[in-house]
Amino acid sequence: MSETKKILIVEDEQDILVYFEAVFQDNGFDTVSAEDGIEGFELAKSEKPDLIVLDVTMPKQSGLKTYCQYKRHPALKNIPVIIVTAVNDSFKVLLDELEDLELPKGILNKPIDPQELLKVVRGILSD
Repeated sequence: MSETKKILIVEDEQDILVYFEAVFQDNGFDTVSAEDGIEGFELAKSEKPDLIVLDVTMPKQSGLKTYCQYKRHPALKNIPVIIVTAVNDSFKVLLDELEDLELPKGILNKPIDPQELLKVVRGILSD
């Protein structure tokens, strides 16, 4: 039997955070969560998740800055990240300009369809 995969959810909107936790836990994943980028970075270091679901617009530290921290940290850089955002496609252009960083494994626009989210997560974690 395979071990349960752990997903770190970094999301400042409590209702969306609880929703993501329920979707993942109901489908056999373990979750840990953070409400801002700073807490999310610290949790990633201590929890070593298999995947990170990261919001873009958050207080204290943006998801983009947090993503850059993940990808520049030796112990975290290989953890796949899915970015969820209410920001339009111009965000993808901004990511493309970060030439020295690998692009996220997925970018999903809010509102998130749970089946689409699970499909992307399972696809990434099965690689």
